[in-house]
Amino acid sequence: MQKKVLKGLSLLLLLSGLLLFVSCAQTDVQATPDAPKAQLAAETTASDADQDAAKRALEEEAIRKEQEAARNAFVSEDVYFDYDDASLTSSAQAVLQAKAGWLRNNPNAAILIEGHCDERGTTEYNLALGDRRANSAKTFLVDMGIPASNLKTVSYGEEMPVDPGKTEEAWAKNRRAHFMIE
Repeated sequence: MQKKVLKGLSLLLLLSGLLLFVSCAQTDVQATPDAPKAQLAAETTASDADQDAAKRALEEEAIRKEQEAARNAFVSEDVYFDYDDASLTSSAQAVLQAKAGWLRNNPNAAILIEGHCDERGTTEYNLALGDRRANSAKTFLVDMGIPASNLKTVSYGEEMPVDPGKTEEAWAKNRRAHFMIE
């Protein structure tokens, strides 16, 4: 979260500096006795147009970077589950509400929700549990108004652990629903 704030502030400072630099730039237009006033006006208008174009380009770049950061946040934040459970905790619901906001802003995004488990339990049981976890996340998003046709689910059970450790901390990291943009 602090990285996002620092990136945002850095980008804001950069944009402010560039806009100040562009707006303070002087054009070297000098009136000569035989230069028509229309030519001076045209050169001034062209300079203003260049400044406007530069400002629009900076704004578009800032918007593109903001969208990219939001997309990365969508993919990088998983929903975690308790041991042997597919119900959503309050923190999981908060994550899914944020994801629903991103999905509303990106209505054409096709999402794959992956269900994962820790290594405890049989392969068959963990595949079924991973499926219930992925579908639990999908149902929540559909209830939030996201079209079911934009969401697919798959279960990997215990096959793709984030942390291969054999501790409760490692297992907690592996009990998740992960989101991919297709």
